[in-house]
Amino acid sequence: MQNHFELFHLPQQYALDLAQLDIAYREVQATVHPDKFVQAGDAEKRVAMQWATRANEAYQTLKKPLKRATYLCELNGVDLQSESNTSMPAAFLMQQMEWREAFDDARQAGDIAALDKLESDLHAALKSELNAAGQALDAGNFVLAAQIVRACMFLEKFIADIAVHAE
Repeated sequence: MQNHFELFHLPQQYALDLAQLDIAYREVQATVHPDKFVQAGDAEKRVAMQWATRANEAYQTLKKPLKRATYLCELNGVDLQSESNTSMPAAFLMQQMEWREAFDDARQAGDIAALDKLESDLHAALKSELNAAGQALDAGNFVLAAQIVRACMFLEKFIADIAVHAE
């Protein structure tokens, strides 16, 4: 079975041309879209629906940087163990504690500006970590990439937590 990159005829790497991904997705969808199989038999309709669903899933995975990084780790045999492996570098853990304190302080004070600044800082950190993950992935260092991806997952979850409390 083809992986997501093969489905869209794209190189199996983190650095992707998103415009090429969009074009490839539209080409696959044009071929397998269920509307093209209205007159077909039930089996053909079912297969077309399965391919359309698979194309949608593949597109959503490759389009989002964190999902793409996670997928590349998994394709290369590295289990992220995101539930059981929470080990992080000491510097990241210290930064995480500072962010948590800032979050708690701002939330308790009702300081929306501080929450906005923290959210902005976290987005910048996430972008930086995703770049590092991409470099590790494209260099073939999947174990390091997995560690960075776990940090990105933490950042994404933390950003979502802030968004909930900023409303």
